[in-house]
Amino acid sequence: MSKSEPKKVSDFLVARLTAWGVEVVYGYSGDGINGILGALGRAGNRPRFIQPPHEELAALMAVGHAKYSGKVGVCLVTQGPGAVHALNGLYDAKLDHQPVVAILGQVSQTASGSYYQQEIDLVSLYKDVAHEHVHVLAAPEQAHHLIDRAFRSALAERTVAAIIVPHDVQDQEAPEQPKAEHGNIVTTVGYVPPRVLPRDSELTRAADVLNAGIKVAVLAGAGALQASDELIEVALRLDAGLAKALLGKAAVPDDLPFVTGSVGFLGTRASNELMKRCDTLLIVGSQFPYTEFLPKPGQARCVQIDIDGKAIGGRYPAEVGLVGDSVETLRALLPRLSQKATSFQEQLRSLIQESRREQEQVALTEAHPLNPARVFWELNKVLPDDLIVAGDCGTATFWYAKYIELRRGMLASLSGTLATMGSALPYALAAKVSFSSRPVLALVGDGAMQMSGLNALITVAQHWRDWSDPRLVIVVLNNQQLSYVTWEQRAMEGDPKFAPSQDLLDFPFARYAELLGLASVRVASPQALEAACQEAFRASRPFLIEAVTDPNVPPLPPELTDKQRTKLKAAFFKGDADAPAVLHQLEQTTGFNMRRA
Repeated sequence: MSKSEPKKVSDFLVARLTAWGVEVVYGYSGDGINGILGALGRAGNRPRFIQPPHEELAALMAVGHAKYSGKVGVCLVTQGPGAVHALNGLYDAKLDHQPVVAILGQVSQTASGSYYQQEIDLVSLYKDVAHEHVHVLAAPEQAHHLIDRAFRSALAERTVAAIIVPHDVQDQEAPEQPKAEHGNIVTTVGYVPPRVLPRDSELTRAADVLNAGIKVAVLAGAGALQASDELIEVALRLDAGLAKALLGKAAVPDDLPFVTGSVGFLGTRASNELMKRCDTLLIVGSQFPYTEFLPKPGQARCVQIDIDGKAIGGRYPAEVGLVGDSVETLRALLPRLSQKATSFQEQLRSLIQESRREQEQVALTEAHPLNPARVFWELNKVLPDDLIVAGDCGTATFWYAKYIELRRGMLASLSGTLATMGSALPYALAAKVSFSSRPVLALVGDGAMQMSGLNALITVAQHWRDWSDPRLVIVVLNNQQLSYVTWEQRAMEGDPKFAPSQDLLDFPFARYAELLGLASVRVASPQALEAACQEAFRASRPFLIEAVTDPNVPPLPPELTDKQRTKLKAAFFKGDADAPAVLHQLEQTTGFNMRRA
């Protein structure tokens, strides 16, 4: 743009993104945002525009960007179908409390209300997902405050904010600064999060509860991801066991002797047993939803720490609720805690060892072709220290939660609350954008790959040469089935597998990756698997492992409830086509026997 040429609203928007520290915009082209795309071109592609093959992938990449980098993720999509496509990814951001700003094109103001092509009431459509901030930039003078407030809303509330920019407004002249007169708003760039701490009296009350406990359990969630050192110190001070909700898996390393691993349906026996044994529970930054895996109400006194006051007592009766930042609150709490010597951690060590032996036994159980647990057990042996992990939704989530042992410095996330399929690869791509020099691991099922992962692989092929470290390992569990839902049908509904909804095409994922110029291998034996895992992290380009796995290995807790046993028995009585193989695996891994059920 020449100095004499007037700056357009679209140019101001792009410059304001840069002023807010935005380095990357994830999006997909469309005529509703042509003005903004032109401005990105005039700005020398700064911020950098990265385009996956679908708006949902762009939105999910923005979420992954926010999760791994801690910065605002930004996505740019066109009007109508583009805005509709992005919703799933944006709901992932909303439900997992991630700061994302969505910039949406819209039909020209002159055509608005005429039922124009691709005209959708975007304010109404986005009012839920971006409830803190969704506004139409209808006049150039609004550009300053709408953009600034969108970023502050996203950061302050850790949520989605949306700006809708009509096509004709994008090309209008933008004032350098709105005039300081009635009806105009003048704003500036910048946001520093506040220091949020509970009152001293509440910290003292919380310490009294925790000091009185004999068997203390700590449950860490996504809100505790930055509090690793503080969590460890608290656990050591209280002689406590420490379990993790799925989104909090990277909060503390798994190699510490008092860390029991994931909790719940996807959890370890050690974590679930910890919840049964404890008399005191400290919840830090978690809204873990499956209350049946928490201590029975009345069993344990509870202290809960959460930055969101609405979350206090929302999952378990909290005797003391501490509204505050997890790091700051734990630091303020620590001087009030007494050093315990209850031998509870010593008791937990044998439980943790027993749990790991049990998981190893499951992983080494023979299956055909491959035991999916074996895939993750072998992977766990070769993970680099600075790895970033991106999980998906399905059986891959189950085995990731149980078998991938994270060490200090590793990052890991997935779509936690929305639990959308197809998140692993866009998350992994965002991780490589933010941390080009770090290896990344994406864990995906064949259902998620067929849903959107095959398209995301195109983006991998397009961009991997830009990365300083080309290592992106993609592990696909190919069992030709939506097996997690199959097992839910059996264990939760008491119904046999419904093949028309569950069976999938045996797609050649490894060959497809080869077509895109990526390295790949298809494995169907433990020996080939072990070699592939080692080769993948030494590769000089992205590497896809297609593991052909047995869908009959149950993604179920080691201890089945009476209700689950009854439902499973009902499912097989109704006639499940895979019953012989399924029953064999159930007996091997959970001890379930149809005759004794």
